[in-house]
Amino acid sequence: MMQQQQNPKMKALFFLHFCLLFTSILAHPKDPFKSILGEGNLGGGKNGILTATAEAPGPANDAPVSTLVLAEKRTKRPDILRNFRWYQGGWDIANKHYWASVGFTGAAGFILSVLWFVSFGVALVVHHCCGWRISIKGKESHCQRICLIMLIIFTCAAAVGCILLSVGQDEFHGEALHTLDYVVHQSDYTVQTLRNVTQYLSLAKTVNVAQVYLPSDVEQDIDKLNIELNSAADTLMEKTSENSGKITRVFNAMRSALITLAAVMLLVSLLGLFLSLLGHQHAIHIFIISGWLLVAVTFILCGFFLILNNAISDTCVAMGEWVDNPHAETALSNILPCVDQGTTNRTLIKSKQVINDITNIVNEFIDAYANSNPPPQSNPYYFNQSGPLLPRLCYPYNSQLQDVQCSDQEVSMANASSVWQNYICTVSSSGICSTVGRLTPDMNEQLVTAVNISYALGHYTPPLLSLQDCNFVRDTFRNITTGYCPPLEHSLRKVNAGLALISVGVLLNLAVWMIYANRPQTKEVFSKFSSRIKGISCNGKSSCVNGKNEVSSRSTILRSEV
Repeated sequence: MMQQQQNPKMKALFFLHFCLLFTSILAHPKDPFKSILGEGNLGGGKNGILTATAEAPGPANDAPVSTLVLAEKRTKRPDILRNFRWYQGGWDIANKHYWASVGFTGAAGFILSVLWFVSFGVALVVHHCCGWRISIKGKESHCQRICLIMLIIFTCAAAVGCILLSVGQDEFHGEALHTLDYVVHQSDYTVQTLRNVTQYLSLAKTVNVAQVYLPSDVEQDIDKLNIELNSAADTLMEKTSENSGKITRVFNAMRSALITLAAVMLLVSLLGLFLSLLGHQHAIHIFIISGWLLVAVTFILCGFFLILNNAISDTCVAMGEWVDNPHAETALSNILPCVDQGTTNRTLIKSKQVINDITNIVNEFIDAYANSNPPPQSNPYYFNQSGPLLPRLCYPYNSQLQDVQCSDQEVSMANASSVWQNYICTVSSSGICSTVGRLTPDMNEQLVTAVNISYALGHYTPPLLSLQDCNFVRDTFRNITTGYCPPLEHSLRKVNAGLALISVGVLLNLAVWMIYANRPQTKEVFSKFSSRIKGISCNGKSSCVNGKNEVSSRSTILRSEV
């Protein structure tokens, strides 16, 4: 049975993992939770902890359920799979048409990549095979200045883009892993909650007050429940570790790729500038071809990160809307099937019954042993107890399993151990009280152990319920949408801006390199530019004048050759 049902909380955490990667395939583990907490296993027993005899008020199962389209406005985009008709299904990671519409948001980057690759490739072929040249009319010195200014501006733009990309990817990587750590922490909390419940259920089996134990059928039910709870905890822990490892590796690979791209683009831009100034035509041709390919790759990355940015924004909006309407019928309903209040109450009833059973064992001992005054002759209940009567332990729930207030003559589980401490007697070597008291130290230890187990069950069961009614998931989503989504979106915008600057800067640099660096006058142009720099540094010395004359003569020779 456990292998045939689905687990809401485990799938919730898997969903959170894969929301970070925005893959279209989710892990759908089988549901130990539903078999533990749902209708299949909660009403089958009798006279034990699995018999539900009362339910707290809850919404009717036949109440109308509202339908909510998540992120409806954000997701109205052309659907590639439906001939670019508008997609209107809202956020739905299980719908291929949703992913097709998200993919369309990156179409600009992909189209620009193809157009750039084809157009610049054709320009290169025409340039090298057909001897095509661009002639610039006007004063030569004016063209040189324009060339220099354009190269510096475009190189600076590419450098700024590389810096922005490096900063943006570092922030995105940090925020993404920070979000992942939070999700893993929530998963660990869930596993620990399950472990705590199983631990104290197992301890409940060991409750022994004067050789009085829980009924055998109750112990058997606890064994079955523990097996399923442990299976759920093991599966969740294993899947969380596996998925978090995969996601971390993807983020690290993405970070390495962006850092490499930024470094290579910066190197290409700076070396291209220097080689253009020095007039190395053959080296410039290599950098032109490299830059041509790198710009195409950069445009593709722009498209990819646009898709990622929109997918994250869609998911954050969908989470926020679902937090406000957790029980509406949405695309999350199949991933996070929150059950109604009646079903979750049945789980609480089981823990309340175990607590009442333990309280009953304690009070039976108090009535039959501690507060009795049997004769000493061959009476198993006699241990020379005397003094004021030991107060009974308060039943936290009545016969309808509703919370009740303790009377003045009873002690609650919170203060029972401190109150009973005043009723402990000193024990002689024969094991009976030698002073006034109603409890021996051993008896007090047994009572306190039973009370602590009951108190722990009452403490750790409510968090388990929050997993089933989606309160835990709702709180997790709320924290993600308010504390983690804005930094992720901000860092992604930086990455996109950096990629755009790099693409445009290197693209324009390539155009300038082709127009100017490959002209026959390139050596003359930059020799004059170099000579002017030398002339300024020499401050009018004769050696500098000679240098200028030499450069001028070389320029004359070059003109005659041309």
